Amino acid sequence: MPRTAPILIFDSGVGGLTILAEVREALPEAPVIYAADFAGLPYGTKSEAEVAARVCGLLGRMAERYQPRLICIACNTASTIALGMVRDVLAIPIVGTVPAIKPAALATRTGTIGLLGTGATVRQPYVDRLEAEFAQGKSLIRHAADALVPLAEAKMRGEMLAHGAVAKAVAGLRDHPQAQALDTLVLACTHFPLLAEELREVFGQDIQLVDGAQGIARRIASLTQGQDFARKQEDFAVVTGSTNGLTSLVPMLERHGLMHATQF
Repeated sequence: MPRTAPILIFDSGVGGLTILAEVREALPEAPVIYAADFAGLPYGTKSEAEVAARVCGLLGRMAERYQPRLICIACNTASTIALGMVRDVLAIPIVGTVPAIKPAALATRTGTIGLLGTGATVRQPYVDRLEAEFAQGKSLIRHAADALVPLAEAKMRGEMLAHGAVAKAVAGLRDHPQAQALDTLVLACTHFPLLAEELREVFGQDIQLVDGAQGIARRIASLTQGQDFARKQEDFAVVTGSTNGLTSLVPMLERHGLMHATQF
């Protein structure tokens, strides 16, 4: 494998940058391509068939063009729906992103855990299996918070969020009859850690926010252990759809070491 073969990190938008930040910490020398499917955003309101077809098709073409050493699907919705299908068709390591129910179950003191995800994620049998395996004896309250995705995207573009917008998006969980016992919150969408400050304002500063970014970075580091890395060019982003809105994202992309963006 060429030393310059990149790690490809794929998401529907900017949420996967929360994964990229942890990968940078674990593997600072690794070349990275960040792929954002803005043309398909949001995934959480789409059907399973739509998400599976889109993710498999895009990653097949991206793998052919960029020849990555590993692909990370940095999206809970895409992973819970299409991870197995992508692994079936691509002969390289594929790392998925799934709700961090296991560490949340270990962290909770009250036994009451909230799970914020997209509508498509919270209804998946994959999540049922994670709950059955890791959260037996715990109370897991799921809430579909699709409205948080555009709020996170807007925040990353430097836009001011409307007062109360985050609280409105999570009101169903905040007002749940068991919410008083809630001490741990699974952020089952990579966009949601970008709103950590706003979520703590809603649920209280003592809430434990749990996501899988560090664990995913450790998994990527494990799968690439012993491999050599070298950059032949600066790391960059590729996006689907129009590039007209990229200007507002440039400072944020550069902070993550992505020095330019191009259309896929």
